[in-house]
Parts: sequence; C-alpha cells; structure tokens
Amino acid sequence: MLGCAASTVGRRLEQFGIAARPRGPRPGPERRGRLPIPSCSATWSSELAYAIGLIATDGTLSRDGRHLSLTSKDQDLLESLRSCLRLTNSITLTRNGRGQTYHRLQWSHRVFYDCLLSIGLAPSKSFTLGPVDVPREYFPDFFRGCIDGDGSVRVYTDRYHAAKNSRYVYQRLYVSLVSASRPFLDWIRTEVRRLVGVNGAVETKFAAGRRPIWILRYAKRESLRLLPWMYYAPSVPALARKRATAQLFIAEPGRVCCRSVPAWRSWQTRRTQNPLPARA
Repeated sequence: MLGCAASTVGRRLEQFGIAARPRGPRPGPERRGRLPIPSCSATWSSELAYAIGLIATDGTLSRDGRHLSLTSKDQDLLESLRSCLRLTNSITLTRNGRGQTYHRLQWSHRVFYDCLLSIGLAPSKSFTLGPVDVPREYFPDFFRGCIDGDGSVRVYTDRYHAAKNSRYVYQRLYVSLVSASRPFLDWIRTEVRRLVGVNGAVETKFAAGRRPIWILRYAKRESLRLLPWMYYAPSVPALARKRATAQLFIAEPGRVCCRSVPAWRSWQTRRTQNPLPARA
C-alpha cells in the first residue's frame, strides 16, 4: 500500500523513534469474535491452573513465540482445555509415526505464551522443566492437570500370591506422574508433601538408547488422602475416565474410602469372628 517493503517501514519507524508492536496477533480482549484467553497477569482460577498443568506436562510451546498445542488420545481432555481457556479453535485428527490416530488442539496467543514463559515454561521443556510459579491455593488444580496430562490413577487386583493362599488378594491403587525432568518431579513432590502431608516415591526407568524417565508414585494409603484433595468438587475440570476411577475411592458420607475385593473382605470377616488366640 505504501509502495515499499515492510523492512523499509520498520527502519523508518526506528529512525524517527516510533515504537512498533511485535509481529503477530494484536493483543486485546477480543479478536475476530473470539473470547479472551485468561492470562497469568489476570486473576487465577481453577480452570486456568488446570490448563497450565496440562500444558506443562503434555503441551507444546512452539519456538515462534506464539503457537501452543496439545495432542491426546482423549478428545474430551482437549475439549476441557478448550473450555478452560475459552478457545474456539477446532480439534483435529493427526497421526504419529506408527500410524496411530490422536486428537490435536492448536492455537495462537502471544500474550498467553509470554505468561507461560514468565512462570517457568519454555519450548522443548521435557528435559529442563523445573518449578512453575502457581499460587498455592490453586495447586490442587495444577496437580490434577499434570496427572491428566502425563500421569495416571490406576487400580488393579493383585493376585500375585493367591496361589499360596486364596486370602492373598489385594486391590492396589496408585496415583503416578511421569516426567523426563527430575527437578520438576522433585518440586511437585515437595509441594504435595507440604500441602497434603504425603511423601510419595520417585522411581527411575531406563531404556536402552534413551534418557531416563522418572515416575513420582503414591501408593494406596497416600493416594486415599491425595484423591479428595485433587477432586475437591464435582464441577472441577478433569479427564472423565480418571475422575471416574478416583470417585471409587473418594469418601462419601457414611461410607469408607476404599473398597476391598471379596476375598480380602471375607478374610477380614473370618478374622473378626475367629480371632487368633493371645500369645502366652
């Protein structure tokens, strides 16, 4: 329109001391009819903390300084993220190198990107991620986002010793978080210990030709304290299948926190009815 290149305009603006905004989307409350994305400078909320937990563990920050994305096999996880950040971008299908199909959400927002950088996130963060500046009152939401992003709430029936005795059947519960950054897991573990009073344990997993991966794991006794803290209200954003597993162990009025398998329950009943004789 001016009959000259953009670089020429930039040099002239610099020559006369006229400030120019960075290239990219114009910052502002609304653009092209989209609702504003919450920024780290705004008031924190459970939705924002949860979204940042997802991005910290399973999201990608592009090196162009404005694009962000998250890929998952769970479409409802991306829908929750889109709702938390009030995005209107489409969720698309993508394939990995092995031909597996995943869902992908990508969006562009320079201000939000810069906010993530300011609290500790960065491009190529998998091996370098450390503490994230999250308000302590929203740490349960951030932690739940981390678990939904790269963690698990696992329940299984342990029958390993059942061949020795039919009573040796147990229901195991683990809450775990996986990361390629040990400092990040150490920070998470410290914060959870301070807020909930559970220690957990960090294990190392090695694979030939790859960097080690660390797993922060909480066993059943500690998980029973952790789950009600994470899922403190039915309305908090969460991955549906992990929430459903957690609900089996979250205390309800007049009920116990855990459920034992029938073999263990019947053994407890027999032990109560026929106590062992006292030692002489």
